[in-house]
Amino acid sequence: MSSLIQLQPHDEHNRRLESHVHPHDWVNPSPSGRYNLVVIGAGTAGLVTAAGAAGLGAKVALIERELLGGDCLNVGCVPSKGLISAARAMRSVRYADQFGVHGAGGARVDFSHVMERMRRLRARIGPHDSATRFSDLGIDVYFGQGTFKGSNSVQVGDQTLDFKRAVIATGARASAPPIPGLDSVEYLTNESIFSLAELPRRLGVIGAGPIGCELAQSFALFGSEVYLVEATHGILPREDPDAAKIVQTAMVRDGVNFLCCSRNTEVKPGDNGTIRLTLDSHDKSYDQTVDELLVAVGRAPNVDNLGLEKVGVEFDKLGVQVNDRLQTTNPNIYAAGDICSPYKFTHAADFMARIVIQNALFMGRAKASSLVIPWATYTSPEIAHVGLYPKEAEEKGIAIQTFTQEFSDVDRAILEGETEGFVRVHSQHGTDKILGCTIVAKNAGDMISEVAIAMTHGLGLKKIASTIHPYPTQAEAIRKIGDQYSRTRLTPFVKSLLNKWLSWTR
Repeated sequence: MSSLIQLQPHDEHNRRLESHVHPHDWVNPSPSGRYNLVVIGAGTAGLVTAAGAAGLGAKVALIERELLGGDCLNVGCVPSKGLISAARAMRSVRYADQFGVHGAGGARVDFSHVMERMRRLRARIGPHDSATRFSDLGIDVYFGQGTFKGSNSVQVGDQTLDFKRAVIATGARASAPPIPGLDSVEYLTNESIFSLAELPRRLGVIGAGPIGCELAQSFALFGSEVYLVEATHGILPREDPDAAKIVQTAMVRDGVNFLCCSRNTEVKPGDNGTIRLTLDSHDKSYDQTVDELLVAVGRAPNVDNLGLEKVGVEFDKLGVQVNDRLQTTNPNIYAAGDICSPYKFTHAADFMARIVIQNALFMGRAKASSLVIPWATYTSPEIAHVGLYPKEAEEKGIAIQTFTQEFSDVDRAILEGETEGFVRVHSQHGTDKILGCTIVAKNAGDMISEVAIAMTHGLGLKKIASTIHPYPTQAEAIRKIGDQYSRTRLTPFVKSLLNKWLSWTR
């Protein structure tokens, strides 16, 4: 897909963004001597690797065939959060009467304004990932397809770049599931939905993972009639079932129609450019016509045309194979980000890049398995998680104890009208060591960082319990979890000793 297709419509905002992330007048530099590091792919992993290495004095080349910034800036995190913020504004208006704020019943969404705002803000963020910025950091920026010619050389156009080490950071792209008839219609993915000019009256969404849920809820709040199709029972199958159920209830309230446990799903062209979805769900058959169809399931690694076979870099349908130090099967070549990670998050790519810098350039021994990686799904409410789920702990043979703090018992949540959620922490049985945490709340993605810090630095629930949190805040729920753990230490034996002491000292 060309950069021009990704950045439709080609208005002033997208032209501005394109001038940063793929300037039309860019002239590739002429390589002079061997690079310490050649980075192929300029998404988050590639940009962080290149900037970090150059900042430490390395001679670095950065190769990108499409847009600097990768999925996150152009067709992922940034534009999606622009839409979600607008949807949340509408959500606040829709439920304002619960707070005694009336007169909002006539509110409507100007979809063209929502999309224009997203493009304008995306362009504003663009300079952070611009070719000029990275060139000013001393990095040689090349636009074009990078292909390995040997274990120490990459070709870009008619130029050959020699290197000591290389990093594959080409990421992943949307892929389509094997649904009969899907190839007979024009459907949307995350790479095209942000180019919509008009709000679909009816939107079908296939896939109830994070992307599908976030966008289904947003478009329902914008006013689309949304049908979310998922092959399993419920949504967000990776997450805590109780947490996912809370989010699903909220999505139904916001207008999303669920067609879960779908079977025999087929896609057919409809009349006047529409799309027909036929499927069976819970012993009922559906024949639903939609105006647009978003396919939000499946990712494919970008391994094409890299020449990986030529240099002995092994890969499969999940991506490039790496060891714990992010080294591929060719010792001169490393990988980072979505191309090799099961955690396809911008922040995970960032910290994998830091590992690559240490190991590729400085003979480091940093391990990807040592990373504590939180994540969040930006529905309303959000779900955030870090660490192990109970099933994973069981598979590892680790006994756990679980503490849950409902927001219905947290004063700030009550006052904000946000009682449908909880903080749930799993600790190693008999200790305060935190093994995992799930939070369901309006700002769960912000709140999870406190637990991630504790896990990263070995701080247990006792430390959290002894940390003063401002009152009233929703984050106080995390401190209350610490209090729950502390109460487990007051065993009958300990309590009897305390009673004897207090009786004796009375």
